[in-house]
Amino acid sequence: EFAYGKALAEVVGHATLRLANAEVLPFRFRSLASHISRFVDEVVKLADTRREETVRSNALVRDGAYGVAADPTLTNVPPPVREEVPHLNFAPLLNARDRLVREAERADAALGETSVSDTRNQRVYRLERLLTDPAGLPRRAWFRHQIYAPGYYTGYGVKTLPGVREAIEERAYAEAEQQIERVSATLNRVSDEFGRIAGGR
Repeated sequence: EFAYGKALAEVVGHATLRLANAEVLPFRFRSLASHISRFVDEVVKLADTRREETVRSNALVRDGAYGVAADPTLTNVPPPVREEVPHLNFAPLLNARDRLVREAERADAALGETSVSDTRNQRVYRLERLLTDPAGLPRRAWFRHQIYAPGYYTGYGVKTLPGVREAIEERAYAEAEQQIERVSATLNRVSDEFGRIAGGR
């Protein structure tokens, strides 16, 4: 009965009317900062988990555990010893994340004021563009968003902080360090803009 199409049209229609008639654009950024903060925690944990799994797997290979557990009627090849997972420098990303959370609070407080200038409104609705990088993601430059993108191997399945996450998953640790720097720069650009919004500029 086209129920989903009708519901979607109603949501988009209400949102359009709300935005068109708003003196102060009804955008708030605390939730965005909170989600990004969680994504940062996830990639840090991913690196730690990958490091622990690698140590455990390498110990099993060196101890010959795969050979002991193998079916003697089948040809089995134990997995290779994998490169140790280095301790990545997440400090720039953690610092950028903390700054983003602080500046989002300030921007939301400023947007709660009764009157907002047209310049501030323009900054608000253009802010999403700052989450992109013209160079795009590794191996797919056409995806420019640094926070969300379809995964390289997941079809339309979304990856958060895709440049960092996929580099860790693919054990490309030098690339992970580069992507940490790029995402940190992206978050700092957004924080700069939050500061301008909070300052009324």
